[in-house]
Amino acid sequence: MLRYTLMRLGIFVGCLVVVWGLVYSGIAPRGLGDSNYMWVVLLALVISAPISFVVLRGARDRASEQVVARVDRARANLERNRAQEDAAVDEAATGTASQAS
Repeated sequence: MLRYTLMRLGIFVGCLVVVWGLVYSGIAPRGLGDSNYMWVVLLALVISAPISFVVLRGARDRASEQVVARVDRARANLERNRAQEDAAVDEAATGTASQAS
């Protein structure tokens, strides 16, 4: 997951540099007043999102598989703990009932 995040951040930074270069050279329009930095960041974000979606498809799928595996492991551990608690409660109930007889 860290690898995917770093790759996505790298694509964003690359787009940010390209957009900044285009705005600085006058090819892309500058923002109004002091909004130039916001304009560059937002434009880089809009451009990097579809690029990341296409280019990082494989990395995103691998990251998703890792997350699913962790969730499944957590669910299995939770179910195992519930089963142990149920067994302990049943054992305590059976022990209490046999002592009362």
